[in-house]
Amino acid sequence: MTRRTPRNTRKYRRMTVRILVDYQTGDGIHCDYATTLGAGGMFLQTELPMERGDTVKVRFRIPGGDSLHELEARVTWRHDASRKAGGELQSPGVGLQFIDPSATAALARELEDFAS
Repeated sequence: MTRRTPRNTRKYRRMTVRILVDYQTGDGIHCDYATTLGAGGMFLQTELPMERGDTVKVRFRIPGGDSLHELEARVTWRHDASRKAGGELQSPGVGLQFIDPSATAALARELEDFAS
């Protein structure tokens, strides 16, 4: 039997970051860190209980960038804290997908400048 390697189906490249993100949920405004970021979404480290399908408004700046990005996002998955096979602690958080295509395009342009 041949094992297939999962394909990366992301439309946009993701980069490892540590960006402070303000975000609004149904129960208030919170602040945590994004650890990966791409034009299509981010991983937000948080212990706040959010469920798949929840929507949040996020606000952040890319390091060295001038623009304050304010985007609406949808929770696509959630990860509770756990240990990886090597014993390393994996942070809790949520995968967020940005919803507005025009805001995503502006973010993509700024991320390209940041990466180069």
